[in-house]
Amino acid sequence: MTLARRALLAGFAGLLGGCSPAKLLNVTVSRQGFSREADIAYGTDPRQTLDLYRPDKPRPDGKTVVFFYGGSWDSGSKNDYLFVAQALASNGHTVVIPDYRLYPAVRFPAFVDDGARAVRWTVDRVGTDKIFVMGHSAGAHIALMLAANTPYLGAAGVDRTKLGGAIGLAGPYDFLPLTSAKLIAIFGAANNPEIEAITFAKAPLPPALLIHGTADTTVYPRNSTNLAAAWRAAGASVEMKLYPNIGHVDVVAAMAGLLSGRAPTRADVLTWLDAR
Repeated sequence: MTLARRALLAGFAGLLGGCSPAKLLNVTVSRQGFSREADIAYGTDPRQTLDLYRPDKPRPDGKTVVFFYGGSWDSGSKNDYLFVAQALASNGHTVVIPDYRLYPAVRFPAFVDDGARAVRWTVDRVGTDKIFVMGHSAGAHIALMLAANTPYLGAAGVDRTKLGGAIGLAGPYDFLPLTSAKLIAIFGAANNPEIEAITFAKAPLPPALLIHGTADTTVYPRNSTNLAAAWRAAGASVEMKLYPNIGHVDVVAAMAGLLSGRAPTRADVLTWLDAR
């Protein structure tokens, strides 16, 4: 990796180090090949808005990805993830990136409910049954809680079994018991299995792609390896990708073209979507 790329990744890690969104990579991203419709309401709360990215040359199969960013369930902005939208939209995928309500204004499961509402908006507005949920870190928790055998999408009027699949980047899916006072406040208890996707890894389940770096000390890789095993035990299709010496931030940063050589996230995600 060049010195410039190392410096950019270091700056990106600094921005995301507290799980706050990154703006730095967006200055490197082309705005060509797609259009963005910003700040569309999917609910009545100011945080219940989303951005819609439409490719100039959409794929014939009409696949749409709803991406949930990370931020420890208490921070984040959809405006900072242009680099993720560009990676997907430049390959013909429609992309939806929602904001969602955050702690301390709300607690679990409000942010998962918001994720379900955003998917419902996507079903109604985009009008496709080729919808994939995807997320990084806390956003991966939301995505996999929607894809697992939970009631959240059903309560929003969406048939969960019609999801095209789920993609989780460095997500917490099997992370009990909680020891952080903040996390205990967010989730209401230190040891409640209802907050974990692994609890709901029961058939029927959509296909899943789980990606994790072996050097991740923010969300340990066992979260993905354990969920992959549970997904497989339920008879569902799952691909597990472990990236040696890759950390928590690097996994999502590598969705950007400039840093795609750091980890194969971008190529693996696009290849997996192509196969669905």
